[in-house]
Amino acid sequence: MPAQNSRTANPDEIARFSAMAEEWWDPEGVMKPLHKFNPVRLQLLRDHIAAWYRRDIRDMNILAGLDIVDIGCGAGLLSEPMARLGANMTSLDAAENNINVARIHAQQAGLTIDYRHGTPEMLADEGKQFDVVLNMEVIEHVDDPAFFMQACAALLKPGGMMFIATLNRTLKSLALAKIGAEYVLRWVPAGTHDWRKFVKPSEMSSYLRGAGLELRDITGVAYQPLSDTWQPAPRDLDINYLAIAVKPGTPE
Repeated sequence: MPAQNSRTANPDEIARFSAMAEEWWDPEGVMKPLHKFNPVRLQLLRDHIAAWYRRDIRDMNILAGLDIVDIGCGAGLLSEPMARLGANMTSLDAAENNINVARIHAQQAGLTIDYRHGTPEMLADEGKQFDVVLNMEVIEHVDDPAFFMQACAALLKPGGMMFIATLNRTLKSLALAKIGAEYVLRWVPAGTHDWRKFVKPSEMSSYLRGAGLELRDITGVAYQPLSDTWQPAPRDLDINYLAIAVKPGTPE
């Protein structure tokens, strides 16, 4: 089943991000906000994975032996550093152009990443399961978030963990993450987000329960204008937040 005909992938969203494929790795281009966002994402992922799987946070190969899937990987901005930390990475995206760019960049970097053009339900149909599912800034772009979460949950091994990063649907996020970021500051191209598809934490919790997962933690991420960086903000869920969920069972 082509990604364009899947139950979760939206053709307009695929086309929008596919058009930006060649610019993913330019830190000063259209993906500049994501490049700035990456360090805090990696910090949170590393710290939570280390705690859950009892790894030494100082180990440069901290993710060795873990099977991790990156849903909606784009051109690999998150997949590559996870691979460098030792993870066995499988990364998929509904936009084929993104996957083509990702494969070339990983090859040039000397990294082995299993890049696939597709959607989580397509991978779930193959019976694949992983220790960690990365679901970062994707759910606000899909057509059926409840089904999408179920498909992602099917990819988890018993005791595995999923990270879901998204945007809260608040007036503050409408003003700053939608209008401000797209039309005033022009951090991202106009039309990148549909505020109506932003996900409230209460809705996220419901999706997770419906997928048979347990919400373990939820933390905010906030932009610090003075330092021009993103930082963890555990109590600030008004705009960006990260949910951490686990599948019942014992981690391998």
